Amino acid sequence: MAAELYRHNQTAYEAALSLLERTGKAAGAHPTGTGKSFIGFKLCEEHPGDYVCWLSPSSYIFQTQTENWMAAGGAELQNIRFFTYAKLMRMDEEELARIKPEWVVLDEFHRCGAGLWGQGVKRLLACHSKAKLLGLTATNIRYLDNQRDMAAELFDGNIASEISLGDAIVRGILSPPKYVLSVYSYQKDMERLKERIRRTKSRRAREAAQEYLEALRRALEKADGLDVIFDKHMPDRCGKYIVFCSGAEHMRKMMELSAEWFERIDRNLHIYSVYASDPSASRSFAEFKADDDKSHLRLLYCIDALNEGIHLDDINGVILLRPTVSPIVFKQQIGRALSAGKKNHAVIFDIVLNISNLCSIGAVEEEMQTAAAYYRSLGEEEAIVQEHFQIIDEVQDCRILFEKLGDVLTASWTVMYEQAKGFYEENGNLEVPARYVTEEGYSLGHWIYNQRYIRKGVLDGALTAEQIEKLDAIGMRWDVLADTGWEKYYRAALQYREEHGDLNVPARYAAEGGVALGQWMSTLRTWERAGVRPKYLTPERKSQLEAIGMIWDKMDRLWERNYQAACAYYRNHGDLDVPSSYADEDGIRLGAWISRMRKLRFGQCRGTPLTEEQIDRLNAVGMVWQKRTDQSWGKHFQAARAYANEHGNLLVPASCVTASGIKLGAWIQRQRLLYKKGAISIDRVRRLEAIGMVWDTRPWMRRFSLAEKYCMEHKTDSIPQNCVMEGCWVGKWLAVQRRMRSEGRLTGEQGRLLSTLERFAREKIVSF
Repeated sequence: MAAELYRHNQTAYEAALSLLERTGKAAGAHPTGTGKSFIGFKLCEEHPGDYVCWLSPSSYIFQTQTENWMAAGGAELQNIRFFTYAKLMRMDEEELARIKPEWVVLDEFHRCGAGLWGQGVKRLLACHSKAKLLGLTATNIRYLDNQRDMAAELFDGNIASEISLGDAIVRGILSPPKYVLSVYSYQKDMERLKERIRRTKSRRAREAAQEYLEALRRALEKADGLDVIFDKHMPDRCGKYIVFCSGAEHMRKMMELSAEWFERIDRNLHIYSVYASDPSASRSFAEFKADDDKSHLRLLYCIDALNEGIHLDDINGVILLRPTVSPIVFKQQIGRALSAGKKNHAVIFDIVLNISNLCSIGAVEEEMQTAAAYYRSLGEEEAIVQEHFQIIDEVQDCRILFEKLGDVLTASWTVMYEQAKGFYEENGNLEVPARYVTEEGYSLGHWIYNQRYIRKGVLDGALTAEQIEKLDAIGMRWDVLADTGWEKYYRAALQYREEHGDLNVPARYAAEGGVALGQWMSTLRTWERAGVRPKYLTPERKSQLEAIGMIWDKMDRLWERNYQAACAYYRNHGDLDVPSSYADEDGIRLGAWISRMRKLRFGQCRGTPLTEEQIDRLNAVGMVWQKRTDQSWGKHFQAARAYANEHGNLLVPASCVTASGIKLGAWIQRQRLLYKKGAISIDRVRRLEAIGMVWDTRPWMRRFSLAEKYCMEHKTDSIPQNCVMEGCWVGKWLAVQRRMRSEGRLTGEQGRLLSTLERFAREKIVSF
């Protein structure tokens, strides 16, 4: 039985075959949930005598896709030789030569832009130049890598099919979502607005603003809380939802609020969390997938996991708890809830941090409008299944009031000109400090700054000839003050270049006259990497610096140096399990660097976030994103689980050491001590309890010791039920334990101790 492709995939498959026949290369870019992997599987199915080399970021992604293919009626494909990109990268020339594929499929091919992964693909294709190349991805653009187009680089632009998320919704490939927009915090906004109104000296503006502020406060107080919003708009109250957070600390705070936010729906939530980029390594993710308890709401909190490659068919919606998010990541995240052939409408909860960050689903709406207009231009209106989807803006009235309040607090050009004129008459110039605020509360410094940049065309707006003339009359200097500073530092940089032959300026270097050139250069690099201060660091200025040898990626050079040290360690040790205090022979503190990479990866320290390529490159040399302490705990936990499986309990003797050398008894005692001090995480407590952990063994063992003492002294295994020793009813306790043993309610260790006591007592009686 052959799997039937959806119509859009069948069209894409036929277009791909045509391109492959003519050029040997074809790429397809379809959004997540549209079943694009089936295009590759169909190729394998229809060419059973040809070997297909299938490459993917992870075996888990490929395994999931294969399961979906077979569930759709596809046969097991015997002609695929599967490799991860990381595995391919490590293969030598002889291993590559043995693959001998007629076809190569690059799944998530935009990931081939990563340095080492890309090199592995290039070596494979060079070795098998006659193999035809098919690529599949949700996006061929590497947005965090200078907008590189991997379809152009790998497939010479031979794109067989390209479908945007908006296009897929318009054509009915994906069902449109129900989109709910709300806010989960506004207190800081209100305080900021109060302070701004307080500083406004214009009585008329202040009174009008106060009215709007009061109206906004009332509107926000009347607005439904998130508990009501979730209760109102969550269609499946026992469904599965993915909750996206911005970092580890943010996720922790959001999970703490879950009981409050979802109490109207379910007081016994099933909550899971995924921190790693590879969810297949997470036990929590596996448990979430397997959780089919449809009597409870199930939530999976994650940071950046599930943005790509992993698709779950039984997801009812996503919850975006986002201070900010890029349009690309935004579309990837909402795509987790959409699936071709899925008829129910997923719900997207877009819950932003505060009023000033409110935005809509504009990126997807724009794609939909573009797609609809395109089909109409071709006279193919029948292709348009849906042009809109339900958007519920729960705070629309609040946002309108917020915008009106902002307008009231923004003075007119004429009012601000009068303030500037007053400054000129008092000071004889218009050299207004950037943060200068007049006695009436007007931000004159900021306004003067804006006038300069409006005339330069950097800011939106327009100045009439009359306005320019009026400003000239009161001493307006149109050259920005920053321009003077720029020239000073640029001249110092030019001189340094002439003296040293490069612009590799030490961070603390000061040029003649005390010009802090090193600090300035470092600041420019920071601004460039962060994409901020474009008004200062203009394209013209960047060109000026580049002409004299500016090094923008100095930090990248340092990262590269440390990465090469990591590669050397991997070659020598076979892993990247680097001790925290380790430094190599060149003095590179590799252990500390690896630790910092982990923290950057999960937003646990300040610094520039790791790029997708850097993460890929670290994964390629065996990076373990868990901390060493977590790795060690996990290893001991596995040993504890094995012991529990074998003995039926976790009453591990203190001296117990496993065959592999793990001091399990000492570790179990350590966990009990940490539990007593409250120094062990809830997750670890639950995992240990799930395999039979008894946190406090003293009450049972104390009573057992007293019973043992009585039996040894009296040479009997029968204790009167009224026997009391050291305040304990030992006889009654022993009778209860025997009954519990017969009912199978004692742990294996407790039962063994009880039997040993009875046997020993009987032996004493015989010997007596």
